[in-house]
Amino acid sequence: MLIDSHCHLDYDGIARSEIPVLLERARAAGVGRVVTVGISKPDFPKTVEIAESEPDVFCCLGVHPHEAEKEGQMITVEEIEQLAAHPKMIGIGETGLDYFYEHAPRAAQERVFRTHIRACIRTGLPLVIHTREAEDDTIRILCEERKGNEDKLRGVFHCFSSKNDLALFGLEIGFYLSFSGMLTFNKSEDIRATAAQAPLDRILVETDAPFLAPVPLRGKKAEPSFVVHTAKRLAEVKGVAQNVIEEATTQNFFNLFTKARCEISRV
Repeated sequence: MLIDSHCHLDYDGIARSEIPVLLERARAAGVGRVVTVGISKPDFPKTVEIAESEPDVFCCLGVHPHEAEKEGQMITVEEIEQLAAHPKMIGIGETGLDYFYEHAPRAAQERVFRTHIRACIRTGLPLVIHTREAEDDTIRILCEERKGNEDKLRGVFHCFSSKNDLALFGLEIGFYLSFSGMLTFNKSEDIRATAAQAPLDRILVETDAPFLAPVPLRGKKAEPSFVVHTAKRLAEVKGVAQNVIEEATTQNFFNLFTKARCEISRV
């Protein structure tokens, strides 16, 4: 079984009636669980509703750095704690820093990022990080917020595409690296080099659907079933059989998102 550890089923370009069809195709492809990620406070109810309605779907909720200064996006640690009480919410984010597009001022991004980190420390849920061309500040903020709480903060760098220094830092502090369809792109040699060196017990796979469709499906709207192509390329990069990647990434998912395992056991 594979798990699509990060996608966006609540995206406006995906009709609600389309989701059961997407999930059926995912199951047929061997994808047994899907995590849909809400990135905007006004959209959280939609994200939660999808997770509640679909037994194979969990959710994570957070304010994306692009949204950090938009109206209605202010969020507190206490609000995140309340959201985290939902049985299907297994992680906090995606949140972080994006200096490539810089749709929000850096100070606003940092403020929101720190709020989510503190909520993770309070709740014990893992942090889902988006970072783009902001490696130094990402490391600085994590170091500052982890101080004295090193054993309470777990997480993943989703859709990893950063410099190897950030990968090494993340691995050193116990975080995971998640690889998307970008791993398959012709120009992604640096990402493949990082994936090749990453320990087998610290990697995840994702689609980030509907974005970043992998080779050989470039140009299509990505969906959870597409994660099999990323897993296949990851197996090639690491020189192992595809079933090894399937088993490792699924075990890693449940090791990180422990609430998901508990929820499955409860049901």
